Amino acid sequence: MDVERLFSVRDKVVVVTGGSRGIGEMIARGFVAAGSRVYISSRSVEACEELAAELSAVGTCVALPADLSDPAEVRRLAGEVVEREDRVDVLVNNAGAAWGAPLDEYPESGWDKVMDLNVKSLFLLTQALAPQLRAAASADDPARVINIGSIDGGFHVPAFETYAYSASKAAVHQLTRHLAKFLAADHVTVNAIAPGFFPSKMTAFMLEHEEQLIAAIPMGRVGTPEDMAGIAIYLASRAGAYTTGAVIPVDGGHATLAS
Repeated sequence: MDVERLFSVRDKVVVVTGGSRGIGEMIARGFVAAGSRVYISSRSVEACEELAAELSAVGTCVALPADLSDPAEVRRLAGEVVEREDRVDVLVNNAGAAWGAPLDEYPESGWDKVMDLNVKSLFLLTQALAPQLRAAASADDPARVINIGSIDGGFHVPAFETYAYSASKAAVHQLTRHLAKFLAADHVTVNAIAPGFFPSKMTAFMLEHEEQLIAAIPMGRVGTPEDMAGIAIYLASRAGAYTTGAVIPVDGGHATLAS
């Protein structure tokens, strides 16, 4: 058994949405360092191009900025990928948003923004790139879809009033299973990563509670870029080829071991 090859993602074509910061950046950095050809997308043109330029000094990284809250932008992004590649080995659906407000003040616009970006755009982009995923797929080496969920999507009840976010991530987890069932025959695996607390712009509001958060994590620390890149690379490599329909918590035991 060639263990080095078992975890290799070299030369795979990888698309990472929300790839310019946070969890998406962690995953993109990991794939570039591992020798994949990576396309990152985010709403911020400047942030996307800056990171792509930085990572291009290490490997291959191309910026394809897009606002995926707009279905027309989803289609445009898919078209730009198709213009450049005849296959997509790995699609990482990470683009997302959160909105917090008390129940009596929670706005419909906030609900729609979160659900549209976190759930609808994920489905539409997977749908648009399905032909390229199928083109990359084989029984021995399936194409991979990796959705980014959250432990807030069903592993526990969140401590903050982020109603649309937790509902959207629960939807991502179930959509992951549903897509996995119907894409299995095409040799496309679909899995979700459910992160716990990883420092990012989205979770910055929680940093004032960092001591309490760490105290509640059995492993005694927050997540690192290596933790996130590692699980994504596993799912995309030969090592993860027989895993599909899984929702994998990466939370140091925060929610999954809570009493």
